Amino acid sequence: MERRRYQVLDTIRGCALVSMILYHACWDLVYLFGMDWPWYHGFAAHVWQQSICWTFILLSGYCFALGRHQLRRGLTVFFCGALITAATWFFMPENLVLFGVLTLLGSSMLLANGFRGLLRRVPPRAGLAGSFLLFLVFRDVNAGYLGFEGARFFRFWDGERNLCTAFAGFPPADFFSTDYFSVLPWFFLFLTGYFLFRLRPEEAREIRPVPLVTAMGRRSLLIYMLHQPVIYGLLAVLFRAG
Repeated sequence: MERRRYQVLDTIRGCALVSMILYHACWDLVYLFGMDWPWYHGFAAHVWQQSICWTFILLSGYCFALGRHQLRRGLTVFFCGALITAATWFFMPENLVLFGVLTLLGSSMLLANGFRGLLRRVPPRAGLAGSFLLFLVFRDVNAGYLGFEGARFFRFWDGERNLCTAFAGFPPADFFSTDYFSVLPWFFLFLTGYFLFRLRPEEAREIRPVPLVTAMGRRSLLIYMLHQPVIYGLLAVLFRAG
């Protein structure tokens, strides 16, 4: 059963990776190669981007409940996020990645590992409902409000802002990152995935693997670290050839 469950998760993760690679290829074409695609700035592209990050964060929380050595895994993912920040800082400062998705996933694993005993005592139904509700309530916290996708209830934070508060979810006015996922609200989506497994661990079903896609899902961290340089290199070669 464990083998089948991981196969299902690897296939879903692989599909998300394919979607992410296509999305980032479009991002490179628009922001690095100057293509004029108005649709990429619209609602459809926003939904596409959100579907990718929601899938990865939910899966990460779901797999946290399955995995071992979560402290080591969290430190590894956090370190990979720091490498991406350093690389963009030195080589592409105009496209700096600060507190990107890998930093968020590593931080979430470390936080969940620290509170694992407490999380185990939370009833799965209450944890699932509460985590997802808190994610929705804190969705617009980066702008200083409680609310979801522009439906803001009231202003939440008027205190001092710096890089530390940006990591938590309250960036200063001059903060910039091309990939920003703060602890709030996204840690609550991670916990939603964790409690989803706690509630329905038997729901994973055997499916036929999609050979390349499932294999990609098994190597998601390596592919994430390498995909942007590869995409950029391929596009650069195509544009020069054209």
